[in-house]
Amino acid sequence: MTHIPFSDHTRVMVVAFEGWNDAGDAASHTAQMIVDQAGLIPGFSIDPEEYFDFQLTRPLVEHANDGTRFLNWPEVTLWSPAPDSDPAPLVLLGQEPSRLWQSFAATMIDHALAHNVDAMVFLGAMLADVPHSRPVRVTATSDDVAIREYFDIEKSTYEGPVGVLTVLALAAAEVGIPSLHLWAHVPHYVHTSPSPKATVALAEKLEELVGIVLERDDLEVEALRWEEGIDALAAEDDDMSAYINQLEQARDTADAPEASGDAIAQEFEKYLRGRPDRPSSSES
Repeated sequence: MTHIPFSDHTRVMVVAFEGWNDAGDAASHTAQMIVDQAGLIPGFSIDPEEYFDFQLTRPLVEHANDGTRFLNWPEVTLWSPAPDSDPAPLVLLGQEPSRLWQSFAATMIDHALAHNVDAMVFLGAMLADVPHSRPVRVTATSDDVAIREYFDIEKSTYEGPVGVLTVLALAAAEVGIPSLHLWAHVPHYVHTSPSPKATVALAEKLEELVGIVLERDDLEVEALRWEEGIDALAAEDDDMSAYINQLEQARDTADAPEASGDAIAQEFEKYLRGRPDRPSSSES
């Protein structure tokens, strides 16, 4: 398969999983927006009995409209355009499997090849030392030379524990399917709630680099309310407010046009001296 930059004729599969790769639910919510707005239909779904350890990823009991209870089992589904619909990406979405990752990856790559997928886009979100009051940073990386040169992005230098996103990406590369990785940085001090602001940032980056356009007016309103809510909480907590101010100063220094490598390093060292070290990095 020829490695090509993304275009109107590129058959793309977008991949996102709930769980470890999905801080603030940003990646899964972005993928779900594609499913909903493109009118995708469910296709292949994995057998949860085979790929999930139910002590790690437990089924949920819910109530139907008639009051009866039922079990909602964890799942991963491949969504695709309906027959005779407008061109749209495929979306692989669900909870991150906890077992048989190599088998899972091989199965999904077989489906990608069957659908003539030209490229895969992996969405992730990680907790980071970033302020909620600044634009959400989205890191774009790729192992494919053509994609890196076309978009002027870097190859990831991360080494360490990974999620199933990386397993899938490397399996795709083995059969000639290039991939692009987009990771949103979510403030770690608000990790318990969804982050619509990070979802907006991923949607914007998808449009910029891949050409997937998502309507996000309502989401942008939610993002503004999310930010205002955190502002209100910080105003009542002096320690939280001071910490956020440190993060803001570090971010503004790094983003300033006159910022040099030495200045950024000095500011970062000053920041680290003021709090315990909290390393964080994307896996892609």
